[in-house]
Amino acid sequence: MSTMTLRDELAELSSAEDFLNYFSIDFEPAVVEVNRLHILKRFHDYLRQNDPVDREGFAQYLERAYQDFLHSDALTEKVFKVFQRQAVQREVRIPLTNIGRLT
Repeated sequence: MSTMTLRDELAELSSAEDFLNYFSIDFEPAVVEVNRLHILKRFHDYLRQNDPVDREGFAQYLERAYQDFLHSDALTEKVFKVFQRQAVQREVRIPLTNIGRLT
């Protein structure tokens, strides 16, 4: 009889594919190939916000994270902080007389 908990079993998994296979979630390899880190980060965020208590709850949030990227992309979803920063529109002007000058 195994004494491993669900969280212990999840700690053994290392890739998005491992998680998706563990929870028997069908997935498109091409989608996961491009978005694996984003899917896992979104899954982590859903778990932190909702704290599921059973396998079904974990599977639901992983499926939801995968679906987010099945129908969208990393730039739109903005999972990581680097994508959350708003682009600053700034025009830089360099006078023609300064080109080639060391300052």
